[in-house]
Amino acid sequence: MSRLLLALLGSGEFEPWTEEADRWLLERASGDGTVLILPTASAPEGDRVFDRWGNMGLDHFRSLDIPADIAPLKTRADASRPDLVQKAERASMVYLSGGNPAHLAATLLDTPFWETVTRRMPEGLAYTGCSAGIACLGEVAPDSTARDPLQANIWRPGLGLFKKTYFGPHWDALDVYVPGLRAAFLASVPDDCRLLAIDERTAVVGDGEDWNVVGKGTAHLLEEGEWSEFPSGIPFHWAVPTGEG
Repeated sequence: MSRLLLALLGSGEFEPWTEEADRWLLERASGDGTVLILPTASAPEGDRVFDRWGNMGLDHFRSLDIPADIAPLKTRADASRPDLVQKAERASMVYLSGGNPAHLAATLLDTPFWETVTRRMPEGLAYTGCSAGIACLGEVAPDSTARDPLQANIWRPGLGLFKKTYFGPHWDALDVYVPGLRAAFLASVPDDCRLLAIDERTAVVGDGEDWNVVGKGTAHLLEEGEWSEFPSGIPFHWAVPTGEG
């Protein structure tokens, strides 16, 4: 597997605590030094929400003296726009913020924009995802608009970047949002798959093999029926199986 540059956030994008992860990635990334912000997962909530997330990202990176731009990518048609594909061709980091993971995956899968991102990642394009921005990366992605996530089939096709891997953002808060949601989520993970669950305001940062945990919480890895716990500041080794996006 090619070494990658990844920050996987359970929540808390564009908050001050993420600076460590941002700078670690950008110090190692290729490209023009720019962060390309994609609030795509929030597009179904309307332009006001989309713009709010985008502007939060601009404000965050401005405070760090890091150049940033918003990709106005809301639909599959947008993901074929040559101007947006060129932004992905030049950037040093793509930053996918929160919203609906299933919408995010459906918007990007098998598009010129996502093909450019996945081609450039082994060449040094950094990827930061928060909440929906990581929940979309497996072979399936949850549809957060499901009226009853405990009963409905919430799974839709994911981006397939990581094979046989599920991601659980907001892990320490799932049962606060919906009592019983964590158990329902666990029950849906097949025995031959693994789960990387990440607490709120916590990031797993690394190269696809060697990782560190940043933030206030813990990363939880379920593999072959066994849990491993990695608190903030604790490095760990885990070779994530990847595939073509």
